[in-house]
Amino acid sequence: MGEGRKRRWRGVVLVLLGLVLAGGLGAWLYTYQTRKADLADLAYADLSPSQHLDLYLPKGAGPFPVVIFIHGGAFKFGDKAGLGPNFRHDVETANAAGIALASINYRMSDEARFPAAVQDARAAVRFLRANAERYHLDPDKIALWGQSAGGNIALMAGITGSEARFDLAGSPLQHVPDRVSAVVSMYGPTQFLTMDEQLKAQGCPASMQNHNAADSPESLYLGAPIPQIPAEVAASSPLTYVAAGMPPVLLQHGTEDCIVPTAQSRILAARINAVAGPGRAVFEVFRRADHADSRFDAASNLEHVMAFHHTAFAARR
Repeated sequence: MGEGRKRRWRGVVLVLLGLVLAGGLGAWLYTYQTRKADLADLAYADLSPSQHLDLYLPKGAGPFPVVIFIHGGAFKFGDKAGLGPNFRHDVETANAAGIALASINYRMSDEARFPAAVQDARAAVRFLRANAERYHLDPDKIALWGQSAGGNIALMAGITGSEARFDLAGSPLQHVPDRVSAVVSMYGPTQFLTMDEQLKAQGCPASMQNHNAADSPESLYLGAPIPQIPAEVAASSPLTYVAAGMPPVLLQHGTEDCIVPTAQSRILAARINAVAGPGRAVFEVFRRADHADSRFDAASNLEHVMAFHHTAFAARR
C-alpha cells in the first residue's frame, strides 16, 4: 500500500474513532442529565440483579405519595436510569408536585418470560409499602405509571388484584398488600393479537404490522409466536382482569402511533368504563403524535398526570 493511501486510511480511522468517542460522550451526557437518585439500587426482591429501583424524593420531611415508574423498551431493553431530558422532566415534575418517584428495573424477555415483569412490579409495590416509614413514603398512596411496554406492565400489576400467578413466589412480603391508588399508561399495548389488524386499519405501513411474528417483542415476551398461544395472550392482557372496584386509570395515546395502535388504549378504556363504571378510565388522544412523542413528557402534560395521581390519592382516604 502506498504512503498516500496509508495516510488516507489513517485519517479515516481517526475520524471514525473520534465519532465513536464523541458518540460515547454524547450518550453519557444524554443518559446522566437526570439528577442522582436520593436512594439508588434498592433491592426490592432477591431473585435477580434486575430487581432494583431508584428512589427520587421531593424536598421536605414527608411522608410522600409515591409513583412507581416502569420504563418501556419492547419488554427487552431499557433501564431505570432513563434516557435524556424526558425522564429528567418526569422526575422533576413528580418531585415538584410533592410526589416521590421510584423507577424500577425488572426482568426482561431475555432473562425471564411473562409474567415475571408483572410479578416484579407488584413486588416493588409491596417493598415500598413495607418500607414506607424508612423511606418517608405514604403507604396508602402508591400508584403506577408506565410507558409503552411499561404501560402494559403497569396496567397488569395494577388491576390483576388477587391473581396468585402474578405474585413473586417465595417473597417474604407476600402478606403486604399490593393494591395501588391509580395507574397511568402512555401508549401501552393491551391486547397483543389485535395489534397488527389495528395497525392496518389505522393506515400504518405493512412493515410495521409485525407483532404476530415469531421474533416480535410480544412473542419473545410470552415465549412463543403469539398466534400459537391465544390463552397466554389473553392472560397477558389487562382486558382480562377489568373488574368493579379497580383503581382509576389514565390512558394516553397518539393518533400516529404505528408501533402500538391507538385502538389498544381505546378498547381498554371502553371496557373499564363499561364494567367498573363511567369515568373509571380516562382516555386522552394526542393528535398527530407518534409513539413516545415528546409531547407526552412536556411540562403541561406531566403536571396533568401528577394532578390525576393527586386526585386518586385523595379519593383513597
